[in-house]
Amino acid sequence: MEELDGEPAVTVIPGVNSKKNQMCFDWGPGEMLVCETSFSKKEKSEMVPSCPFIYIIRKDVDVYSQILRKLFNESHGIFLGLQRIDEELTGKSRKSHGRQFSSQVRGVTFVVLASLCPHQFIEVGWSLLPAGHLLLHLLDWVRLHVCEVDSLSADVLGSENPSNHDSFWNLVTILVLQGRLDEARQMLSKEADASPASAGICRIMGDLMRTMPILSPGNTQTLTELELKWQHWHEECERYLQDSTFATNPHLESLLKIMLGDEAALLEQKELLSNWYHFLVTRLLYSNPTVKPIDLHYYAQSSLDLFLGGESSPEPLDNILLAAFEFDIHQVIKECSIALSNWWFVAHLTDLLDHCKLLQSHNLYFGSNMREFLLLEYASGLFAHPSLWQLGVDYFDYCPKLGRVSLELHIERIPLNTEQKALKVLRICEQRQMTEQVRSICKILAMKAVRNNRLGSALSWSIRAKDAAFATLVSDRFLRDYCERGCFSDLDLIDNLGPAMMLSDRLTFLGKYREFHRMYGEKRFADAASLLLSLMTSGIAPRSFWMTLLTDALPLLEQKQVIFSAEQTYELMQCLEDLTSRRPVRGESDIQQLQDEDIETTKVEMLRLALARNLARAIIREGSLEGS
Repeated sequence: MEELDGEPAVTVIPGVNSKKNQMCFDWGPGEMLVCETSFSKKEKSEMVPSCPFIYIIRKDVDVYSQILRKLFNESHGIFLGLQRIDEELTGKSRKSHGRQFSSQVRGVTFVVLASLCPHQFIEVGWSLLPAGHLLLHLLDWVRLHVCEVDSLSADVLGSENPSNHDSFWNLVTILVLQGRLDEARQMLSKEADASPASAGICRIMGDLMRTMPILSPGNTQTLTELELKWQHWHEECERYLQDSTFATNPHLESLLKIMLGDEAALLEQKELLSNWYHFLVTRLLYSNPTVKPIDLHYYAQSSLDLFLGGESSPEPLDNILLAAFEFDIHQVIKECSIALSNWWFVAHLTDLLDHCKLLQSHNLYFGSNMREFLLLEYASGLFAHPSLWQLGVDYFDYCPKLGRVSLELHIERIPLNTEQKALKVLRICEQRQMTEQVRSICKILAMKAVRNNRLGSALSWSIRAKDAAFATLVSDRFLRDYCERGCFSDLDLIDNLGPAMMLSDRLTFLGKYREFHRMYGEKRFADAASLLLSLMTSGIAPRSFWMTLLTDALPLLEQKQVIFSAEQTYELMQCLEDLTSRRPVRGESDIQQLQDEDIETTKVEMLRLALARNLARAIIREGSLEGS
């Protein structure tokens, strides 16, 4: 796996002329933007104004397939089940559960294959199979990938006279090639019924098919017994061929040669075999049914050579299968990574083999082992999809070295289109204690809420993000909104800030100022006056809001009962003087500014008068109390 690969294949983008103009591109997490520039590739060229198109090149486009989404969702559950029991199992129990999960993966793949082209997935994992049953699994594999025979059978049997159908003998031959001899016998019975002259030889051929020894899962016979029975059966077939028993019927004679494993007869059926690995399995079935796994790659290579006959070169799929038949797991993973259009197969295969201790995984030069690298690539591809990214989170969780870092990088790029999706992302981050990501998401949501003038939601998100600066900004908006409207919005939120109001001074002021209004509404004037004064003298209240606070003190100063003591009144006077003495001196002003200044002056005069009267009343009251 460490050797250098060849040059990657060139991807042609329709409409882009890279020979004429220089290209501009920019990488993204799941796609690349490509466009033509205004610069020609010629040495002396002028910039020509143009309006180039922008092309979006996506990787892992398979995640957008509706059919493959079934596969991704089902295999995700199997993956999680395997990870969760991993720590509880060791030794033989680990391998037995590996077979169990392998069969589950095959089952899921089979369901998806019902809607897919038969050559999109390759099952590799013979080392997980029980010894002696290799051929049975190979036959199942062929039946899964060469499934046109079922539609052909329905077509033939649905005709008025099946034995006279144009595809009758093709169907019988395909059934024999796939080892479905019981079905082939049933078809031959149709021929015997329709043609009494050939009934005898059809019966003989049917008996040969019925007596062919095959090791079945429930059979207790040993491999040695099977080989002896198969040898006697093979000799019987040989005698029928030498006696020219089927010479009168070329179709039956061809079937007999196939059952004898005659390579020339098999190669005559190239069109029905469709591919070399179908040829391989049929060849093994009728020439060496007890083949050992260790010998499989010899038959595979010779079958490929015989089937292609030098007319064409092997395809990427062929290289994958050859590596699988050689039990070269690393080569299988490498070839699949190159040939397949997504990382689903190699990621799950590597994970399964790693848990069964069948993969001698080595560390890669960038710090991760092969299993983790492939899982990271697969999970990254899932994050390119608007909903499958949730599956990718779990795959990142089970990558111990780089999984968390990768998840942090990918989750920041998820577009938060709706608040529901944002809450889902936020919950994932909080469960994994991803503090920075939680803060970032809350800031984004708070900013969106501010743009939409939803101040309550913005304040809630800023508190959740523990962002003091943004909480201050939102609190200022609340205060400005109060000054314009004369009342607070989102009272429930402000009334229930609790300890969260300590996040920033401005938020503390907002909460306490609302508390002042609540006290005033409850006619707790003394408490309200003390709180109002403390807000100004403690420095929590912004100076720009002092005039509003002093104006709020006016009704308390005008109460029949003295609310502010003499000392408190002096403090209010000091605040008013500080505020008026620091007002900037303005130059020429427009009419609106002059009107505002007049209003401000009127307020100051009213406050001074109210404070002076309250001071006098407070001194008289306090003096009379001391005298009594």
